[in-house]
Amino acid sequence: MPSSAPRRTASVLLAATLGSTALLLAPTATANSTAAITAGPGSMAAAPYEYLGWGNPQKPTDVMAATGVKWFTLAFILSDGTCNPKWDGSRPLTGGSDEAAIKSIRAAGGDIVISVGGWSGNKLGEKCGSATALAGAYQKVINAYGLKALDIDIEDTEFANATVRQRVVDALKIVKTKNPGIVTYVTMGTTPSGPDATGKDLIKRGAAAGLANDGWIIMPFDFGGHSGTMGQATVSALQGLKAAVKSAYGYSDDAAYRHIGVSSMNGITDEPGETVTTGDFKTILAYAQQHHLARFAFWSVNRDRPCGSGTDADSCSGIAQSPYAFTKIVVQYQG
Repeated sequence: MPSSAPRRTASVLLAATLGSTALLLAPTATANSTAAITAGPGSMAAAPYEYLGWGNPQKPTDVMAATGVKWFTLAFILSDGTCNPKWDGSRPLTGGSDEAAIKSIRAAGGDIVISVGGWSGNKLGEKCGSATALAGAYQKVINAYGLKALDIDIEDTEFANATVRQRVVDALKIVKTKNPGIVTYVTMGTTPSGPDATGKDLIKRGAAAGLANDGWIIMPFDFGGHSGTMGQATVSALQGLKAAVKSAYGYSDDAAYRHIGVSSMNGITDEPGETVTTGDFKTILAYAQQHHLARFAFWSVNRDRPCGSGTDADSCSGIAQSPYAFTKIVVQYQG
């Protein structure tokens, strides 16, 4: 993608360890959050990303009418340079085109997850100096829209910094306490065998803090080499994620699966020669259905269409496909 585009990728970053920190086992899930995740049709568990500030976005209500999807993950909330959240770090939370789009989704019977972070821009986790301040920034977003779910997409420098990872975990615990029943996702990069040392550290910090996070989510693409199809590589990565979450929290296999999820990328990814096909999405769907994963999303609705001659690939998949072919697979997932 061009440097100006929001990247959904994660490099192999420096590892950090917890030392002798004791792990506190968090609850598997609250009754409210479990119901929210698995409710269907139009499940929160199937909420593809749409970026309304980039990639020639489609009208969400047009996507809903064409595919039956009810939930969207809208990206991204960033820092305005201080500990204050704005869309893309520049547009106000309310009173603009973003709020109008959200109102249209809800008027059509849908709802939203809002994603905080991403690869580019100023991150709240870094600009807010404490967990309390960061939780306050998250709360502004929750209050602006009466959110049922919040996604923290932790990437790049925010992911690499152990102090910031801890701040994000502690802030989310505050959010969970102040907003009973809210669903939280933490989304991060991965290797084909599961989270790297940094990702495992983040999960361990969540468990040590007693964070009852509803979904630890990986982005299984931009691998730079793997065996088999991207669908098979995704399953391998999810198995590694399940093992990490099970180990950190002391969950059963079933509970661990229900606390993990996937956010794939459709078509040609950022990695040269790497392509995620609709067949790969069908493999992921079958795995998600078998194990009742917390989430099956992808980046992004903006790209879920074929490219025309000379079309910017940020607004199309780069492969031959019918419009919304990937969304139509994801919407089949009901938790």
